[in-house]
Amino acid sequence: MAHSTLPDDLADIEAARELLKGVIRPTPLEHSRALSEMVGGDVHFKCENLQRAGSFKIRGAYARMSRLTGEEKARGVVAASAGNHAQGVALAGRLLGISVTVFMPNGAPLPKVQATRGYGAQVRFHRHTVDDCLTEARRFSQQTGAVLIHPFDHVDVVAGQGTVGLEILEQCPDVRTVVVSTGGGGLLAGIGTAIKTKRPEAKVVGVQAETAAAYPRSLEAGHPIPLEKMSTMADGIAVGCPGDVPFAIVRDLVDEVRTVGEEMLSRALLHLLERAKLVVEPAGAAGVAALLADPRSFEPPVVAVLSGGNVDPLLMMRVIRHGMAAAGRYLQFRVVTTDRPGSLAALLRILADTDANVLEVEHSRTGPALGVNEVEIGLQIETQGPDHCKQVLHTLSEAGYQLKLG
Repeated sequence: MAHSTLPDDLADIEAARELLKGVIRPTPLEHSRALSEMVGGDVHFKCENLQRAGSFKIRGAYARMSRLTGEEKARGVVAASAGNHAQGVALAGRLLGISVTVFMPNGAPLPKVQATRGYGAQVRFHRHTVDDCLTEARRFSQQTGAVLIHPFDHVDVVAGQGTVGLEILEQCPDVRTVVVSTGGGGLLAGIGTAIKTKRPEAKVVGVQAETAAAYPRSLEAGHPIPLEKMSTMADGIAVGCPGDVPFAIVRDLVDEVRTVGEEMLSRALLHLLERAKLVVEPAGAAGVAALLADPRSFEPPVVAVLSGGNVDPLLMMRVIRHGMAAAGRYLQFRVVTTDRPGSLAALLRILADTDANVLEVEHSRTGPALGVNEVEIGLQIETQGPDHCKQVLHTLSEAGYQLKLG
């Protein structure tokens, strides 16, 4: 992708779109009434979670791999990924008849591993981060001659991801703000190029997990700066350093890169499940998290890109619980009371009278702070929201219970 003039960049994205005809499906644009009310104007979801292989990654992977020479295709390809790029490369390899090896971090979500293998790729595990896997993939490429298919740092990959931007412009021609989950920056750079070329007055906003946000510091410095450490539930955007190719585009074209905390990511995932009936992984929900965090700072119409839906069910369960707690719908506390028959029943009666739903109960009869005739009871309850939490706590306090929250 040439960076000298925007039209040349757009031409590359349009060429990638021709390559992808019959390979991808144009994903739907869904209106969100709930978020529209918060923002004060129309908000739409660009549902790349419904794309083939469960994310936008097939766009860039296929665009890159379809342009390999016959000799390069014969050597096979190698990739590094926490899951979505792995599936995109594996599916592209199956469609193009190219052998694929993927390095994935230890502990990568099992459904992503199984799906990658299901498309015919060979999966190898290496250390704990995508950056570690990328280093190993480069070594493998040098040793075997396999072509490295980088998840974001290549012009053809960026062009492929930019086709999402073309679809957004067709589905929402008057869009004013596009909000994009961001890891290495390939999707953000591609969408930014398409949007800014055809609708320069629209804003493009990237969103990163604040505990894995390499872009804000890098943009401030003017060049990519690697993170020393990162930790986030949003494994799909946990990238330690921006790529040179997307960074140059993001620096020149993207209006802003924001960060969101883990609490907002889990609340966004829960919001999408409950209100939009959409299954989205934490990384794919980053744009929605930014909207929930500060809805009035986005000019409508807004399109938030849901970049992927490949979520481990076990992680989904934990995130849902975390999201409900963040939304004030879970309450966890401990009380010390007399260890005698009826004590627990009395406590549970009070909770029942407040319409709180008890999920878990734990007894502890030993501890340095407990008397001989005392018991500590830990409870996790489901509530109807923050106001209901306050009501429950007030009722228990009025009944004489001393509470330890958390």
